[in-house]
Amino acid sequence: MKKIIFALALSGVLLAGCGSGSGASKDSSGAGKTDTAKITAVGSTALQPLVDAAQESYTQEHPEVQISVQGGGSGTGLSQVENGSVQIGNSDVFAEEKDGVDASKLVDHKVAVVGFVPVVNKDVGVKDITKQQLIDIFTGKLKNWKELGGKDEAIQVVNRASGSGTRATFEKWGLDGKEPIQSQEQDSSGTVKKIVAQTPGAISYLALSYVDDSLQALDLDGVKATDKNITTNKWPIWSYEHMYTKGKPDKALANFLKYMTTDEIQNGPVKELGYLPITSMEIERSADGTVK
Repeated sequence: MKKIIFALALSGVLLAGCGSGSGASKDSSGAGKTDTAKITAVGSTALQPLVDAAQESYTQEHPEVQISVQGGGSGTGLSQVENGSVQIGNSDVFAEEKDGVDASKLVDHKVAVVGFVPVVNKDVGVKDITKQQLIDIFTGKLKNWKELGGKDEAIQVVNRASGSGTRATFEKWGLDGKEPIQSQEQDSSGTVKKIVAQTPGAISYLALSYVDDSLQALDLDGVKATDKNITTNKWPIWSYEHMYTKGKPDKALANFLKYMTTDEIQNGPVKELGYLPITSMEIERSADGTVK
């Protein structure tokens, strides 16, 4: 009988312990743990480094939020957020500029500004060209760098893939809407950077956030692609960086998007990675190109 009583008492202690463990999953107010929020951001590879940096610091402060950041191009980001397969569509262009995208279903969240610049292999011997020469290069009228005072070397054009927001921005503001020649295409900014750096005679274009000493950035008509020149539109090849949501974002998503525009991000990763804070712009440009 004593053994039975002892066993029952021991069972009571174990059950009490289990109850105590369950209570540990609640906070001091007695509420259960916050459900994990999962956010997937897909699209622009030009914007990807910034969102990557922001998600890293944000998830450290908010471990209940899981954020996945992927590339694929602006067109992919916009189409996937529109069909509901992801929560954020990262884009270098306004949704209104993309064919096949119903912009009325999307909500725009501008988080930064990015400048784009033509880049060449460092051995071509050219640092400054005119805008017309840039157009002539990409439309195939100029074929050798010696025609521009550079090395006797064939010009190798590397373009971005169809659907790329970087390509759309470059063609609109760098090529004045002209159609470039058929050439090899890449959908990743990182890949373009590597190809241009390693290929004699190569030329392409990148977000300023990707440009380093492995490449030669070109000036246009004596104007450099600097932050100051972008803020005044003296350097016109730039775009807003958009993070689109389908309709009004829920609380977890809204909090992360708000974090993207805080001083911590705008004066930290935005500047460190070569973007411009939204607040630094001295002009505004609409989807149709109107500047005010």
